[in-house]
Amino acid sequence: MVTVEPRVNPEKSAVVAAYRRALPLSVRRAIADRYSVQRRRDVKARIARAAPARHMVRLRAAALARRWRELAVAPGRVVVVDGGQPRIAHVQRDLSPVHARRAGLVAVTRVFRTAGIDYFVVRGKPRGPSVVAVTEGQRRKVIAVLTRLAKAQPAYVNRPGKPMAPGFEAATWRRLAGARVIRLTWFRTTDFGSPVLGERFGCDVEFWTEEDGRLYAPRPERVTEVVDADAEPVLLPDASGWGCGRLKVRTREEFTRPLPDDIRFPVDAVYTWVDGSDPAWLRRRARYAGTAYHAEAANAARYADHDELRYSLRSLATYAPWIRSVYLVTDDQVPGWLDTAHPRLRVVSHREIFRDPDMLPTFNSHAIESQLHHVEGLSEHFLYFNDDVFLGRETLPQDFFLANGIAKFFPSPALVPLGAPGDEDVPVSVAAKNNRALIERKFGATPVQKMKHTPHALRRSVLEEIEREFAAEHAATASHRFRSRDDLAIPSSLHHYYAFFTGRATSARVRYAYLDLSHPNAASRLDRLLAQRNRTVFCINDTLSQEEDTAGHTALLKPFLEAYFPVPSPYELGGDD
Repeated sequence: MVTVEPRVNPEKSAVVAAYRRALPLSVRRAIADRYSVQRRRDVKARIARAAPARHMVRLRAAALARRWRELAVAPGRVVVVDGGQPRIAHVQRDLSPVHARRAGLVAVTRVFRTAGIDYFVVRGKPRGPSVVAVTEGQRRKVIAVLTRLAKAQPAYVNRPGKPMAPGFEAATWRRLAGARVIRLTWFRTTDFGSPVLGERFGCDVEFWTEEDGRLYAPRPERVTEVVDADAEPVLLPDASGWGCGRLKVRTREEFTRPLPDDIRFPVDAVYTWVDGSDPAWLRRRARYAGTAYHAEAANAARYADHDELRYSLRSLATYAPWIRSVYLVTDDQVPGWLDTAHPRLRVVSHREIFRDPDMLPTFNSHAIESQLHHVEGLSEHFLYFNDDVFLGRETLPQDFFLANGIAKFFPSPALVPLGAPGDEDVPVSVAAKNNRALIERKFGATPVQKMKHTPHALRRSVLEEIEREFAAEHAATASHRFRSRDDLAIPSSLHHYYAFFTGRATSARVRYAYLDLSHPNAASRLDRLLAQRNRTVFCINDTLSQEEDTAGHTALLKPFLEAYFPVPSPYELGGDD
């Protein structure tokens, strides 16, 4: 008996194998029941032809994953999550919006200079990416240089407003071949992985087209959309007003001109601070404690120190680097971590600002605040901070002042009760009612809104005028060692209404949060604030707690503040300037 081996068609076997790998048995049976033999053969053939392509896609994906891991594990890089996507981020010790934006601008302009690419820096939008312009005729060279840069320093690229893709992959750049604007984003974070700065702090490269001796912008610009093609570039020695820090940039003359909304006057910051655990200060307070008219006025929680000042100064250095000088007003107390030798910081004793030494010592914040305009060297325009007020994201001077010098204030939806001060009123309401009485007497209007707990934008000349205009009431406030029924709240409220009615202040809005540590949901609100980072200003207050609550509140607050503001400020010993 002769056995005949069946003839095997390798090509047909490969098709069948690919078909079986691609479709489960249940699907194959359904196709067999429904379609003819010839139709099934066509389906099998198409699947077989697609199989190698899918295999190559898998191979490419595996290669990309290996490359991605190689880039991510290099020194100075970590993996972060942004918008639900993993991103390679660069660790930056002095992380801030200005430093991140500056780093991107320096990286782009440096490789352009090295490659001989002609460019100029464009003045972009406030709080937006830096912007560099090149001519359309240099496109191929520019793309090649940026491709190498994005690979050497892993960056993500996109057309503004479109999804970003890894700039360290060649396929990404092929999709951007004709883009008129390319945005490069370097994700940046700290050693602690928080915060993460991304797209708004990158660098846009614009391709300007030349026609009849003029260069035309590819999109609407803030200053001008056309410049002379042959005009000589100029060096702007200080681009800090552009959100890039004190950086010399190569630009065009048109972009160096001051704009109407530019703030060119100096703005200082003033803090009041007390160390409520200082034994010497506690002994002084004990000698006068019986004079407090309301329990809240002498509540130990008012003087508890959770190290807020350290982190408020960090917020200032990170999100308001445009502040000229910082003045810390204290009762001859200095935090041990403070660098008192820093050239832009000065500690001011109460003895320097109270003209009558018999009014000291004082434990009344209203009294201390009444004397702030006596600080020697203080600028006309300044921000007043309590140490429990923090900047939560990047700010500009224009958030607090108009360029013509008018100050902004931020009314709260909370109302001041109508009527005269009474025994049931807490000190803050008493002072607000006293303020209102003066405004009614002077201007015939009745203020009813409280102010938000924000940095207060103040004018020194207005405070001086208030001291002259309401001399008796002002002197009485200054003389009260603890909060009193006759107090005025001058920088936090009276200044704003008085300046408004004399044409030197206007109401405004700010993204803001107020948290009370004594509230049961304080922990969850802190977690949400840290995760979202969507408030320009926030205040963390503690007025109702008892002395025994201090340790628990510190344990709650300190990790939050360290996570939100991990970068030491230049005002700390050992901090970077």
